[in-house]
Amino acid sequence: MAILEEKLTAQVGAEQISTFESGNEMAAMAAAQINYHIMGYFPITPSTEVAQFLDQMKARGEHDIKLIPADGEHGSAGICYGAAATGARVFNATSANGFLYMIEQLPVQAGTRFPMVMNLVTRAVSGPLDIRGDHSDLYFGLNTGWVILTARTPQAVYDMNIMALKIAEHSKVRLPVIVAYDGFWTSHQKRRVQYFKDRRVVQQFVGECPTDYNFIRDPQKPVTIGAHMNGEDLMNNHFQQSEAMYNAGEVFREVSAEYAKLSGREYSVLDLYKMEDAEVALFLLNSAAESAKDVVDQLRAQGIKAGVISPNIIRPFPVKEIREALKNVKALLVGERADSYGAHGPNLTHEVKSALQDDKNNQTIVLSRVFGMGGKDFYANDAQEFFNMAIDAMEKGYAEKPFDYFGHVPGNPEKILKPVITPQQGDAYKSGLIEVKMDEETNKLKVKIPPLRMLTNKPKRIASGHGACPGCGIFGGLELFFKGIEGDIVTLFQTGCAYVTTTAYPYSSHKQTMMHNLFQNGAATLSGTVEAFMELKRRGEIQVSDDATFVMITGDGGMDIGMGSAIGTALRGHKLIMLEYDNEGYMNTGSQMSYSTPLGHMTSTSGVGKTQQGKSFHHKDTVQIMAATNIPYVFTGSEAFPQDLVKKGAKAQWYAQNVGPVYGKLLITCPLNWKSEDRYGTKILEEAVNSCFFPLYEVEQGVTAITYNPEEKKKRVPVTEWFKYMGKTKHLLKEENKHLVDEFEREVEKRWQRLKAKHENPWL
Repeated sequence: MAILEEKLTAQVGAEQISTFESGNEMAAMAAAQINYHIMGYFPITPSTEVAQFLDQMKARGEHDIKLIPADGEHGSAGICYGAAATGARVFNATSANGFLYMIEQLPVQAGTRFPMVMNLVTRAVSGPLDIRGDHSDLYFGLNTGWVILTARTPQAVYDMNIMALKIAEHSKVRLPVIVAYDGFWTSHQKRRVQYFKDRRVVQQFVGECPTDYNFIRDPQKPVTIGAHMNGEDLMNNHFQQSEAMYNAGEVFREVSAEYAKLSGREYSVLDLYKMEDAEVALFLLNSAAESAKDVVDQLRAQGIKAGVISPNIIRPFPVKEIREALKNVKALLVGERADSYGAHGPNLTHEVKSALQDDKNNQTIVLSRVFGMGGKDFYANDAQEFFNMAIDAMEKGYAEKPFDYFGHVPGNPEKILKPVITPQQGDAYKSGLIEVKMDEETNKLKVKIPPLRMLTNKPKRIASGHGACPGCGIFGGLELFFKGIEGDIVTLFQTGCAYVTTTAYPYSSHKQTMMHNLFQNGAATLSGTVEAFMELKRRGEIQVSDDATFVMITGDGGMDIGMGSAIGTALRGHKLIMLEYDNEGYMNTGSQMSYSTPLGHMTSTSGVGKTQQGKSFHHKDTVQIMAATNIPYVFTGSEAFPQDLVKKGAKAQWYAQNVGPVYGKLLITCPLNWKSEDRYGTKILEEAVNSCFFPLYEVEQGVTAITYNPEEKKKRVPVTEWFKYMGKTKHLLKEENKHLVDEFEREVEKRWQRLKAKHENPWL
């Protein structure tokens, strides 16, 4: 390594423990040692681990932070803002589109001057979707009014998280702070780190939580927060905010010097590697700078005066220090993992150029290259290429191509993508064996379906070869539902396991039209598709003999973050099906707790330990929520009861094509995260239904009908019969947790009795 780990982690002031940890682990460690009051969070890769580690620590009793699971990143930002306005110390972590989803809240928090700390684990912003690391999310945050620190290593993540709170709460600043570090490189790779043995050292360093501010702390001392302003007042407010941001630069220097005395680790405004006499240099953020330092050593051995600049803070932008660092540099290449489309260079390139333009004596040639997008690796030989470009510009006295991308390749027409499987037309999916008719007397559909074996000739909608885990119930459930649908379908898959396991460019397992959009707006997106299709058809701009059935597929917690969009779509009355596969968690990101997770069930953010026993509140009844929108048809289904599900699929298609929106919920197994054996998949679903936890019913034209009653079949079982097949609920079978099981049973019984009452009375 070009940077000596021994120098970075030398013990000086307080006793420290040496270990190997990742950036996410160190962010959680710093938060736990500070012992924040509140963390409002929502999982998104690769920042999810921060909340997971804190939940594990919480279960072990290692901190007192109140961890609040939100319904989405927008909600998590609101939780954090409300808590900060109350005078609490507040913490969060997010990435990519989650950061963008909360972004309208971020200027509010900065503009009203409430401190907090948020870790931004940088990742590519879709679309198309890519969960790996670059800085495209970070660049959206440059104008939010938040102070932004950048951390190159797990050690820096820990240290800057401690420094960040002190900066945020400083009387000259009073602004929220982002600590940004590279997703998967810094967040997941373990490095040698040191942390303070005694958390009191950290708490003494950050000091007492401020109380001398306009906080909602005492109802006897009323305050007004966020009053709207006229132009003159807003101008003054933003000027003060601007001054506070520049103050943050000076405060960073002060806090860094104080922290160096305590830890032995110094973080200057710019990390300068061999820049004292450099003639060519690279300007790189975060982990890429570490890779480039080895190349500097090699070039120095060849007599080339090379160096690397990497800022530790980019808001405020360190203009003065950059001018000083570049005063003798003849050519500089600014490498950035994001672009500012159409601006002939990304954000930091222009900020570096702006800093140098005000120095009349500086003649540095500045080149700009966009690299490493979507997690594309940056190796030493790439850094060598960057230096070669800078050296070439230095020797010529100009840059032939000031701005370009680096690492992209031209397409080869001879290798044009060709379908691996033949897309199937609607006729292949018309069995002619399913009859659906409206009974005019009952105002309900009558459905006749053949024995299931007669529908096996209908091909699958999703081809084999997808990447789902062994035993995954998603595709068995979806395909069984699709058996009830005749003809063409157009599907929209929200982000989730069903999407990511079936479409990895350049491959697709979908035999018919499929599109993707994010959790929070899948239903809205498909409603636009449906209406556009209908309007184009009405105008005669497209000719189709049969209408397709439009189906939105959501799951993995998508009816939390996507609930608002789904309700809006239902109320507008679009002719489509919203189908949720419920695996009781955010399985796509590693089994975090969702609002569909039942009480007491263990996930990676509702752990089991001496201070908690799984999820602390009951599961959301999405079906009843959607039924309350008064859409034509709502249902539940399960692969374990195939005839029932196929029949409901046929009904769903008829209503979606002839009346309006449909919502359906399928309970499906997730052996990996339920910690169950594959062979018990059907049995688990049966017991979930027979325990009345997941009753099978439908709400047709506002009238509820139970389609399978385990009591009448004399198959009703206690919920413990369901629990015993899953590792995530084994702790609930212990005697000391009987009170949780009793509470669970009471809730199940309450919902079941209400459902029976609705079944018996069409007016309920």
